[in-house]
Amino acid sequence: MALYKNGNLLQHSQHANFDKTYSPGDLTPDPGIYRCVACGDEIGIAKGHKLPPQNHHQHKLGLGSIKWQLIVCSVSTS
Repeated sequence: MALYKNGNLLQHSQHANFDKTYSPGDLTPDPGIYRCVACGDEIGIAKGHKLPPQNHHQHKLGLGSIKWQLIVCSVSTS
């Protein structure tokens, strides 16, 4: 689970991109922290970069397929 210290630096959002899941190797539409829905592993990644391939991130078979979900989105003000 992602951690934070200063909640006043975060803003709640209902953007639809937080509801989508992405497969290994997909390009990220937003920069931020992505979480594996099955095992909870988290990664930070830049916009337009590829999510880890299937053979890079693995977990026990009983957890299901690897799917990534955006949980924190970085926002640039420039």
